[in-house]
Amino acid sequence: MKVAIIPARGGSKRIPRKNIKLFCGKPMLAYAIETAKSSRLFDRIIVSTEDEAIAAVANQYGAETPFMRSQALADDFTNTHAVLVDAIKQLTAMGDKPTAVCCLYATTPFLQAKYLQEGYEKLMQHNSSFAFSVTTFPFPVQRAIRITENERVEALHPENNFVRSQDLEEVYHDAGQFYWGTVEAFLAERVIFSQASVPVILPRHLVQDIDTPEDWVRAGYMYKAMQLQDNE
Repeated sequence: MKVAIIPARGGSKRIPRKNIKLFCGKPMLAYAIETAKSSRLFDRIIVSTEDEAIAAVANQYGAETPFMRSQALADDFTNTHAVLVDAIKQLTAMGDKPTAVCCLYATTPFLQAKYLQEGYEKLMQHNSSFAFSVTTFPFPVQRAIRITENERVEALHPENNFVRSQDLEEVYHDAGQFYWGTVEAFLAERVIFSQASVPVILPRHLVQDIDTPEDWVRAGYMYKAMQLQDNE
């Protein structure tokens, strides 16, 4: 049994009600649910929330809320892994037997079904614990700088100051969209950022964190630009 679990708590501070705030005409949460449905991968699409309004939106767009998350797992300090383990245990107690779980973040309007499908295929083909979305950095991280206490700058890795950018290793970061994993791996608390995982590489134009009001505005511009291109 393949299950999508979308964590969506109600207490967002930097963008109030972020998970159900209207984004380009729909509640933000709706995008993740619709992409999960269009992938045709999942036996169940579950939203884990403690918030009745979020649960109502989830149900409206075709996801299930068979249980409400406890308040103890809905504060600013609870990590996603704890929420996933709780959801797996809740489903198991109800008689389900999930074998593969995909965590989808609720703020993923750029997520595409084909990458969810690729993630599941890689999880199975490589017999790995996890498969998750990554993307490249837009600038060589080996040339990162810091601002000092006296408001000057210094290189974090000065040995790379005069190395050509094309000679520096291309590196990746978590794209923050989805995390496929086996139930055993989640319950055993295996480390995701390790040799236990395989990457699903996304193009940078499909990746945007949405954590601050500035992120929200940028994401809106990106989404509208993509819609214009699709309609040409």
